[in-house]
Formats: sequence, C-alpha cells, structure tokens
Amino acid sequence: MTSNNHWTVNDIPDQSGRIAIVTGANSGIGCETARALAHKGGAVIMACRDLAKATTAAGTIQVENPAGSVVVMQLDLGDLDSVDAFVAEFKDRYDRLDLLINNAGIMHPPYGQTKQGFESQFGVNHLGHYALTGQLLDLIMSTGGARIVTVSSMAHRFGRINFDDLNAKNNYRANAAYGQSKLANLLFTNELQRRLEAAGSDAADRGAIAVAVHPGWTATNLQQNSGVLRFFNRFFAQTPEMGALPTLYAATAPEIQGGDYCGPGRFVETVGPPKKVRSNGKSHDRAVAARLWTVSEEMTGVVIPV
Repeated sequence: MTSNNHWTVNDIPDQSGRIAIVTGANSGIGCETARALAHKGGAVIMACRDLAKATTAAGTIQVENPAGSVVVMQLDLGDLDSVDAFVAEFKDRYDRLDLLINNAGIMHPPYGQTKQGFESQFGVNHLGHYALTGQLLDLIMSTGGARIVTVSSMAHRFGRINFDDLNAKNNYRANAAYGQSKLANLLFTNELQRRLEAAGSDAADRGAIAVAVHPGWTATNLQQNSGVLRFFNRFFAQTPEMGALPTLYAATAPEIQGGDYCGPGRFVETVGPPKKVRSNGKSHDRAVAARLWTVSEEMTGVVIPV
C-alpha cells in the first residue's frame, strides 16, 4: 500500500484537454470532484438526475472561473432508457473520454424499484453504472490513458451477492442491499480490469484501466436515510472536499495502476489524505465476479465489448 500523507488537490496534474464524466455531481463528493477537475483545466460533464440541482451546482463552480469547464447533462441511473439517451447524446457531442467517474449512489432507502424493476440500490449503484460503463467503453479504450473510477464503500465488507434474490423481493434489509451494491462495485471493477488486461490494455502503454475508491466517513446527502449516521457526522465525519480526495487521487495520480483501491489513510480508513488500501477477500472472488458480470449483462441487456 502506498501512503500519501499530504496529497491534496494541488497535486492533481494539469487536466487541460481532458474530458471527464462525473455521475451524481450535483452535491457531495461528486460536486467536489467536478470542481477540482475543472479548476485543473478539465472539461467536466456533470451527469445528474436532477437538472435543477445540477445547474445550481455548476453555477457555483463557474463563478469561480475555473481553468476548465463544467457542462450539465441529464442522467438517471435508475432508468436504463435514460442511460441509453445520455450515452447517445454524449457520443454525439464528444469523440473521447479520459475519465469516467462512477460516483452517484443511494444509501439505505425504503424498499423501491428502478424503472426496469430492479431493487433501487442494486439498480442505481451497480447496474446503472455497469450499463453506462459498458456503452462508453469504446470511447474510453480509444482514448490514451483513460481511467474508469468507481466509488465503492467500506460497507462492501458487510456485503454478499445474493444471486437467488438480487432484487431483495423476499427479504429487504436496507443495509444488506447497500452492502451488496458496494461489493458489486468492487467485483465489477476487478473483473473489468482483468478483461481490459486480457484485451491488451495496460497503463504503462497508456491503455485504459479500472480502479475503485471509497470516501471513508464523509458527511454528504447520501446519509439522508440514516438518522444515526447524520447525528454522528458532526463529530466524526470529514468534509466532502476531503472525501473527494480518494476519487481525485485514483483518477489523476501517475502511480495508480489498474485494479487499485484507494481510500482515506487515517483512523482505519475513515478520514485523511488518500492512499492505496485493500478491499476484502470477497471482492476478489473471480468466480463470483464472472457470474455477476454475466447476470448484469442479462439484467441490463448491455454486453460490454471487452
């Protein structure tokens, strides 16, 4: 594991000429990620479900006169038709994609379903990003040095992929469903990296890589459905600016390699500057990852070309 005791946004390399998509960029660590990349010269697409909130967030960044730019585009990860429409519009407007940051997520809501009938946390956190990544992968692989960064969580340690009831129709527990979705993020990242390597993609040759991160304990709107976490945020949580650092580190630091996992470096990975960390053994189970990949293809209808 690599320690970066003093890594900050000032260490982000120049992003001029680079195009980034950040999902869920209207608030929290997604907004801070978009802000930092834009200030370093990147062209950032803020891919958000709520256009009004996203436009407001983009306006706060724009008045800071960043070296780069921010553009708002609508994306509802709980609706695969919206994912299709976003991809079509993006490809009509851009011919490259340097950074895909799969940041958006929901946490501990009451039981609900996406438009296509998936349990909402599994559908938004994993399947929506799986479908988005799959349909953008051709642009990603044709762009030198591109990275796919997926935001997981320490909660992956409590997750289990329940293939017999992925949509939790028989026994919904919000925390278990959240843990499953965050474990799925890591299994997908690791399987995607293996397939990229098999296709000849290597960071040393400026090929595309897949990496994952977690933000530690960060106070964001993600905890709106958890009264306990909201209460303790004031005592223990770090700011969204700090919570975004693992994402920014994974997205831009030259020492990052495919399959890396990054998180805060202090107090059992809850707060602090980013470093490379380790996910649990379940996230590296190749058989489960391969099965999840196949099931995700079947559920979304998206076959990833790698």
